[in-house]
Amino acid sequence: NARVHTCPASMAKFNEFLYELLPHPMYSPDLVPCDYFLYPNLKKWFEGKRFTTREQLIAETEAYFEGLDKSYYPDGLKKLENRWINNRAERKLCREIKMNR
Repeated sequence: NARVHTCPASMAKFNEFLYELLPHPMYSPDLVPCDYFLYPNLKKWFEGKRFTTREQLIAETEAYFEGLDKSYYPDGLKKLENRWINNRAERKLCREIKMNR
């Protein structure tokens, strides 16, 4: 499996907000990118809409993010953290069960 890529700009922003970066599992079906908390609601927002220019798409995307409540991001990151913790605990439990057989 490939190593997780890191972008210097993203890393700087994480450091600015004092977020602790957790190691990312190489592959985890419970943490697939399309389940990331930003995408399901954004997909609903775009449902049925058609854009003829790139500018329309960008304007609609910006309108979506500007309309989000301030708690949306910290709440979403907390949910992601909980999924990560639960996934890690489940994998550890599975390994322990296999070893005890």
